[in-house]
Amino acid sequence: MRLYNTLTRTKEEFKPIEAGRIKMYACGPTVYNYFHLGNARPFVTFDTLRRYFEYSGYDVTFVQNFTDIDDKMINRANEEGITVKELADRFIAEYYTDADGLNCKRPHIQPRATETIDAIIDMIKALEANGYTYVIDGDGVYYDVTRKKDYGKLSHYNLEDLQAGGGERKASYEGKKNPGDFAVWKFKKEGEPYWESPWGDGRPGWHIECSAMNKKFLGDTIDIHGGGKDLIFPHHENEIAQSEAANGCPFCNYWVHNAFVNVDGEKMSKSLGNFFTIRDITEHFPYAVIRFFILSGHYRKPINFSDKDLTASQTGLDRIATCYKNLKFVLDNNAATGNSSDGEEALAEAVKTAKESFIAHMDDDLNTADAITDIFNLVKSINTAVADKNAGVKALSDAKAMLEELTDVLGIDLLYSEDRIPDEIISLVEERAAAKKAKDYARADEIRDILKEKGYTVKDTPAGPQIERL
Repeated sequence: MRLYNTLTRTKEEFKPIEAGRIKMYACGPTVYNYFHLGNARPFVTFDTLRRYFEYSGYDVTFVQNFTDIDDKMINRANEEGITVKELADRFIAEYYTDADGLNCKRPHIQPRATETIDAIIDMIKALEANGYTYVIDGDGVYYDVTRKKDYGKLSHYNLEDLQAGGGERKASYEGKKNPGDFAVWKFKKEGEPYWESPWGDGRPGWHIECSAMNKKFLGDTIDIHGGGKDLIFPHHENEIAQSEAANGCPFCNYWVHNAFVNVDGEKMSKSLGNFFTIRDITEHFPYAVIRFFILSGHYRKPINFSDKDLTASQTGLDRIATCYKNLKFVLDNNAATGNSSDGEEALAEAVKTAKESFIAHMDDDLNTADAITDIFNLVKSINTAVADKNAGVKALSDAKAMLEELTDVLGIDLLYSEDRIPDEIISLVEERAAAKKAKDYARADEIRDILKEKGYTVKDTPAGPQIERL
């Protein structure tokens, strides 16, 4: 597999540190609110990368953290008159509701920053011992960026070009040695949670949290670190600076970053006020459609959010789900009667081609957009075989298994549309079937009209009635 490495700005052949095993970390949410579509993109992207590595036979350890202590957390908790922990507990639960809805597999480890304080303090001690930190009285412990000679190697910034970096842009620079120096430990203020440390009571800086969690759960050097491209600087740059200065070795071999979700050409973000939470979007579109929408574009290219684009994604996903439903219906009801040698060979070839092309596209820097095209091509061949009735049970079963296999790699829910058929509709279809059996054709026709008004149609087949959305 080839991955684009932000560190080298090239697409590289992926080679794990240890054969057959991958250590991967992705930055998780700051849990003070519901997450928005821009946040969801890296969650889905790195879930898919993890799925594909596992599909390819790797033993993956995937860590994604929760940032549960920072200024946003403190401010929101104070506004609501609750503790920071109470706020974190609430929105971690809400995170799981949305992440599970998006069919993101649970990471193997999801540590909270507040549960990793000992590891954070140990790392700051190492930085201090190696001469990388200094203390500003009444403020905190700071990292001196000039001590790291290759600082800026990820973002490709020069120190001379950095005007107020390190995540401290809005803070006073009084006491700092350099504008880009950043806090690894912040001394306590009135009304803030704090922990004891050798330098005084306080709390960790944002960047040191991820460095310490990486080291604690994955070791000094990891294979892959991921996140949105907005984290390249300062967060990921500072993670490198801290981790390498403390551990004395390279921090991460492959840096993978997804592009933004845009609204009218601008990055979706809370600060711009143009964000849509996943919870808001699910009032209009199912979670499965949102995931499909995210995967329909290459992760390194911006995608634009609009109702039109999500509607197009729903149409595409419905096409795949309908194919699967029809195929499953034929097989479950022993309705596969074809045995044409030409039809069997054509479908078998389509199955083989779909898999080979899918793997080639996924191996090419996680190209999910073209991998979805491979699935559509397979769907087209399956639909043809079902309509022409020229393939038998074996060929159709193999096609079904391949469709399940490829969609599972992408986390696409083939049964999502079935979940949306209300019990009322199913009951009407059953009543119509009973009416037809009793030769009450007037009632059967009446029910068909009711179903049509509600957006459904029923197709009578030799194997029984089949429900479809209009």
